[in-house]
Amino acid sequence: MKKVNCWEFKRCERTPGEKKEEELGVCPVTMEKRLDDVHGGLNAGRACWVVAGSMCGSSIQGTFAQKFHNCHACDFYKVVKNEEFPKFELSASLIRKLM
Repeated sequence: MKKVNCWEFKRCERTPGEKKEEELGVCPVTMEKRLDDVHGGLNAGRACWVVAGSMCGSSIQGTFAQKFHNCHACDFYKVVKNEEFPKFELSASLIRKLM
């Protein structure tokens, strides 16, 4: 079963070649290879909450510390957490992969 990445779920259109790329730039989640295949996603597509510069709501978010409160309440975050239970990787583990 193909797992949905955040940009597909949220329809943010910030992937390379999509409508909002020129206006808002390519989302760093789509390019973050260090988190490729985490929770079965492409690049950081199923771990977006630990990547700075992702889109949430209608604005670009900052660092993990600045944005996690919003991400924790996000419908996509909750979907991934439920789908991956009990093998959901905690944020601290994902951040270590980015170092």
